[in-house]
Parts: sequence; structure tokens; C-alpha cells
Amino acid sequence: MVRLLFFSLLCIFMWSCGSPDKAPATPPEEGASISEALDRNYDEAAATRLIDRIKMLSSDDFQGRMPASVGEEKTVAFLVSEFERVGAGPGNGESFMQPVPLVEITGNPEARLRINADGRELMDLAMGGKMAGGTRRVQEEVEVSNSEMVFVGYGIVAPEYNWDDYAGLDVKGKTVVMLVNDPGYATGNDALFNGNAMTYYGRWTYKYEEAARQGADMAIIIHEEGAAGYPWAVVTSGWTGPQFDLVGDGTQMSPAKVEAWVDNESGSALLKRAGLSYEDAVKAASTGGFQAVSLNASASITIRNKLRKMDSQNVIAMIRGSERPDEYIIYSAHWDHLGRDTALADDPIYNGARDNATGTAALLTLAEKFKAMPDGPERSVIFLAVTAEESGLLGSRFYAENPVVPLEKTVANINMDSLGIYGPTHDIAVIGFGNSELEEYLARAVEAQGRTAVREPTPEKGFFYRSDHFNFAKRGVPALYFKSGIDFVGKGKEWGRKTEAEHIATRYHKPADEYFAETWSPEGLMLDIALYFEIGRALSMESGWPNWYAGNEFRAARDASAAARQ
Repeated sequence: MVRLLFFSLLCIFMWSCGSPDKAPATPPEEGASISEALDRNYDEAAATRLIDRIKMLSSDDFQGRMPASVGEEKTVAFLVSEFERVGAGPGNGESFMQPVPLVEITGNPEARLRINADGRELMDLAMGGKMAGGTRRVQEEVEVSNSEMVFVGYGIVAPEYNWDDYAGLDVKGKTVVMLVNDPGYATGNDALFNGNAMTYYGRWTYKYEEAARQGADMAIIIHEEGAAGYPWAVVTSGWTGPQFDLVGDGTQMSPAKVEAWVDNESGSALLKRAGLSYEDAVKAASTGGFQAVSLNASASITIRNKLRKMDSQNVIAMIRGSERPDEYIIYSAHWDHLGRDTALADDPIYNGARDNATGTAALLTLAEKFKAMPDGPERSVIFLAVTAEESGLLGSRFYAENPVVPLEKTVANINMDSLGIYGPTHDIAVIGFGNSELEEYLARAVEAQGRTAVREPTPEKGFFYRSDHFNFAKRGVPALYFKSGIDFVGKGKEWGRKTEAEHIATRYHKPADEYFAETWSPEGLMLDIALYFEIGRALSMESGWPNWYAGNEFRAARDASAAARQ
């Protein structure tokens, strides 16, 4: 529904230095050096084309690339033209496009969440202030009135962990209030959920889904920056203004009436109604057998919506394989960003240069590289530019539900979101380390460049669940997602941490995410794109089928698809 940074960069670069234990790559092979890799992989003409495409996609003329806007029309036309220019064919039959039916839901900005207790108004929270949220129900008006409020801890029902925050509880028609993330993060206990690494149960998407299954009228998450992985400002920017969802059957009555966030100050004040400080609530909710508690308050909100249905577009190009054309490797990147905010007088356009004009332009560079292979790839290679990632991975979700080629015949998905722009790094961070055999392909490519692959620094943020590859993973397709690190060549880790922190604070999901020639490095971009290419090239020239590692939650779906493949 919302543009809440599924595939966000927040905090990923601000890790402690060094290569963690059990990193997915051995030290670089003898003789390999990053300087030689730069020499091998830097093509000035290709780099110029890459930068020109990034500049075009992130120009003011494209108006922030909001789905179903003039910006989308220009983006799609540009991508189709460029794929034709490099010699890639259409990927959806005779078309480069896959229509994605969306509904735009724009709630009234003056909506307020009013909380009453003891016969008086306890809180009056303004939309975009201390509260943000809306509804995914396709209705012109949604109302929750005097709904009893219940604190349900983390709002998780996980039988495999013997965990049920709703045990013995009837929340039909009520408002549930929850903490973000999961108990493993709060305790750091490796024996609890997945320890410090976020599980899907820690994602806000899951929490709202579970609240709806339980029959709640409204679901509220209390924001906390460390547990969420992003500041409150990201919530308010993402959960206000037009929101998108897939049209579905056109009714969308299964979600809770209202899905919302409150800031930590307001959430802490609510918890005091149950005699709990925020810290005490986290401690209690992280203990097995937690019992939900009444907040001795009621909530009311009325949301009036403007509804608009439209088609957005996934853009799909393909280079057909020479030997096994009915087996496919898919590169993905989202083309959309946040559009315009007319309330910002000085600079209303969210240009999205790094997020994700970099990944989108990289699709075109990769298509050029595969097209230049003397005999071409033996397997087909698809370049998928998806819409509405910022609205909740909607374009990739639609593709995964309506694939143009069979998922059982899809060898792998390699996803690119917000590439490194400040120069080549010695390190590469694997998001969701330990998931699949694709990491072995990455390890070989990294070693050949004289670089080192490391675990992602902040698994508690759940980044593996926050970009488009996740929709492939859920359906069994092995997926790989990695980022540049912070150990910058010639500048070091401290410079890297500082620079990335500054980017997040001043440019990420802000109008300032623009191309700056004085700080951007085409060398670093081209070196990382060479990694993406080498992994896909190796996969395209063999007949094996990489799988998830044993014990992975997606392994069963992949194993089941093997029979269909045969």
C-alpha cells in the first residue's frame, strides 16, 4: 500500500568495520586485485551511457517517476526505446510492457486519530504529524468509532516458534496496538525467533495482515527508529498522500479498516494507560506467554478517500538463449520513485537518482553486455523494470503472481536497488546471507575482482524482505540481493560510514536524491555492474539449477517446482 522503503538503504551502510565470521567469500584469490578489476571492467563509453541514462531518468522532466503519471509515461517510453536501441527484444510476447492494474487511494489529509479515555479526549493526532496511515479498502469513506484499544505485544502468531500474541483474545472490532520488529531483535537471543536478524513476522506488512485475520478494525504500530530501521520522517513521507495497491477483485475488504503508525512519544503515552513504560512493554512483549492488555482507551478516525483505478506498467525486455531459450535468468530493478510534493515550494520533485535510477539504468547496461557476448547466453536473460516498488513491491508482486515465463523455469532472480555511487569498495554486503547457492556465484565473482563479500551488517532491519526479489523468493525462485560496502578504495571505512550516513540523512527519499557529478563515481558503478553481469553470465552458460540452502523457508517451494520443470 505505501511507499515505506521496502527496499530502502537506511542503516545498511552504517555497520561496524571488518569482515564478520563465516563471511560468504574466502579472501581474494592470489594475484587478484581491485585495481586490475577496475582496469578490466571500466569502459568509458559504457560508463558515459550509464550516467546519461541515470541523469535522464532522474531529471526534473520525469517528475519523480510516480506510477500512473506523466513521469511514468516518459519513463516507460525511455526504457522501451533504450532496450530497442541496445538490441534486446520484447519480453512479454510481442510487447515490452506488462500492464499492472493499480488503485490509487488518496485519504483526506485532515484526518485525525482521536483517542479518548476516562470520558475525555486523551490525544488528537494529526495525519502526517504524530500519526500516519490510511486504508487499503476501496471505499470512499472508512470509519472506526470508539474502538477499544488493546496492546498485543508484537502482534505475532508463529506456531513454529510456539508464539501467539493473540492467544485467548477476541479483537473483533477493536484496535490493536503493536511494537515493530520481533522478540528476537529486542532480546538479541539467538534462540528466540531468528535472534537479531528480523524474520518476516517482524515486518509491518505481516503485522497488519495478522491483525486483519484476527478481525481487528484498526491496527496501530508504535514506531521506534532502531527496531524499525528508519526515522519517523520516513513513515510520515511514505504513509501520506496517494497510496497504491493492486486492484485485486476490486473490493479489498480483507484488510483491517485502518492501518496506522504513531510516533514513539504518542505510543509510549498510550502504554502508560496500561501501567507500562515503553521499555517495560518491550521487555514484557519479548517474553513467551505474553498476555495482551487493555489500554483503557478508545480510538476513532474517519478517512475519506478519493479513488482512482489505472494501469501502470512493468517493462520487460529479453535476450533469448541460444541453447536453452526456455530457461530464464531475471534481473530486476524498480523504475518508480515518489513523484512530486507540491507542498515543497523550493524543490517539489523526488528525483530518485540513486533510488532507483541507478538500478534501472544498470538493466540497460547489462542488456548491452549480454548482447555483446560473441555467441550470446545459452539461457534467456530477462530485464525486468518493475513499477510501484515504493508502494509496497506491487509491480514485482504482480509479476510473480502473473509471470510471463514459468517460475519453475526461472533459474534465478538478481535484484538491483540503489547501487553504490561514491566509488569502488573493497567489500560487498550480502543481504540475507546464508539463504541460497547463488551466494557461491557471487563469491567467485567477488574474489576475481580482489574484493571481499561480507554479511549484511544489520540483519535486524529485515532488508531481505524489503525489495522486489522477495516476491520471487516467496514463490521459490532463488533470489540474490547485495550492495556495495563502506570500505572505499583509497578512502577507507570511516569515510564510507560518514558519507553513507550523510546520504541517508540528507538525500534518501528526499528531493535532494539527484545526480551530482562532483561526488558520484562511474568507476564504482561499473565495477559493481560487472559483478551482476558475471553472476548472470555464469548462470546463463550452465545447465544447473541453484537452490535455497537446506532449512531455508523457501526451499520447499523450489523443490516442489522441480517436478513441474521436468
